[in-house]
Amino acid sequence: MARTRLDVSREQILAFRRQGGALDKRLPANADSLRTAAWAGLQDSMPRAALLSIHARVQDTGPDALDHPSLAQVWGPRFSLFVVAEHDVPIFTLGRYPTDARGRAVADAAAARLHKALGDRRITYGQAGAELGVPPNSLRYATTTGMVRLRWEGARAPKIWVVPPPDMTAREAQLELARRYLHVYGPTTPAAFSKWAGIGVADGPRAFDGLGDEVVPVATPIGDGWILAADEAAFRAGANAPAKARLLPSGDSFWLYHGRERELLVPDPKRRDDLWTSRVWPGALLVNGEVAGTWRRANERMSIQSWRRLAPAQREAVEDEANALPLPGLNGPMQITWES
Repeated sequence: MARTRLDVSREQILAFRRQGGALDKRLPANADSLRTAAWAGLQDSMPRAALLSIHARVQDTGPDALDHPSLAQVWGPRFSLFVVAEHDVPIFTLGRYPTDARGRAVADAAAARLHKALGDRRITYGQAGAELGVPPNSLRYATTTGMVRLRWEGARAPKIWVVPPPDMTAREAQLELARRYLHVYGPTTPAAFSKWAGIGVADGPRAFDGLGDEVVPVATPIGDGWILAADEAAFRAGANAPAKARLLPSGDSFWLYHGRERELLVPDPKRRDDLWTSRVWPGALLVNGEVAGTWRRANERMSIQSWRRLAPAQREAVEDEANALPLPGLNGPMQITWES
């Protein structure tokens, strides 16, 4: 993979990520747009987080968007709950199948136990664990075989069931998972891919090596990294006009970073501590393409912490976004409190 490095600035990187992530302009409401919004998966560990991530990217998102037949839920990267396109389920499950013998044995054994216990049933994974006499969380290892599906309604425990094995190899799935990660999170490194995906430390470098000429080296303000060769032209292109405001939920792919990669998105270390807290993460407030604060919500009550003084038109755009969130079951309009 020895090539001349391309120099990319912070502005180019953030513009590419916003554009690739459909955050500058919402996509039309259809199945293709939902798949694009979930290109690297949408983390849904917090109730309705994936719904709000879709709303930030797709027009006319309703409260039932996650019920669209083109979408599915899986135990994805790091065994967290993810929403992905139905067509892409093997990429986010089998793509994390262990490459070591012990890991494969654990995954295969968990899948075999589930297949024997469940048959054609759909039951909660807590009930499955009780019937099998094993800790329910241990059953998550079966997801990397690509044979376990789930459905989480938020307030209830996820229901799981078993499906036939995917029609692709684990190697093919992992290479495509690396492509997805590079397109949404690039520039990035093999180590960062391993951490995000929850795979072995050697698997990330192996996947990047397997992509060969599909990846090109870049120099960024925080060090060297890689991008997809197919994305190089987009990095060189001028930035689009950013959206006035977006409310991104906890764990949204635009800011799901670790280590030094957070410095690029939020240069101020104090503000990084405000966003990536040691407790439950808040949401991120995006104003004119930059993270400009955080937000939290309890039912119809929302508190917004702005890191800088916003112009009246900017505050109005943020409040419009808040009132447009497709949240079911609210008792009235959003009650917004601004903090600084």
